[in-house]
Amino acid sequence: MNATTDAAMPEWDIAQWFNTEKPLRLADLRGQVVLIHAFQMLCPGCVIHAIPQARKVHELYGGQGVAVIGLHTVFEHHDAMQPHALQALIHKYGLRVPVGVDAPSAAGEPVPRTMARLGLCGTPTTLVLDRRGRLRVNHFGHVDDLPLGTVLGHLLAEAAPESE
Repeated sequence: MNATTDAAMPEWDIAQWFNTEKPLRLADLRGQVVLIHAFQMLCPGCVIHAIPQARKVHELYGGQGVAVIGLHTVFEHHDAMQPHALQALIHKYGLRVPVGVDAPSAAGEPVPRTMARLGLCGTPTTLVLDRRGRLRVNHFGHVDDLPLGTVLGHLLAEAAPESE
């Protein structure tokens, strides 16, 4: 799993949210460990590994201070992966975590805004933020459950941030 520097993650740019009553900002999640799964619904690795893992982490750690967020970031097959199709996938897989649809690029480029801002290589990508909002893991590809659980456990054990 790839570790990163302790830099704060830039704010995401979300066009539409599912499974949340109001739009989420990263600042709203401070004080929690945050697991973000960047995925596409037509990505086999996402459907086989990332989506079930996000659901499992939410079930196991959701009540312990870990916020799980899905980031649907479409950089190919745009016509097939519209929000109505994503809503069906969310229902089919029983996802109860907030899922944001990455905003398309302003210039009509295929890579959406948040994906470009973060320099993501593709999907699935696992991002983990500590309680201060610092990006601690940015990993392209599947992450096994045990190393991910270890990282989450270590970050949960870190002291909560003082009021900043």
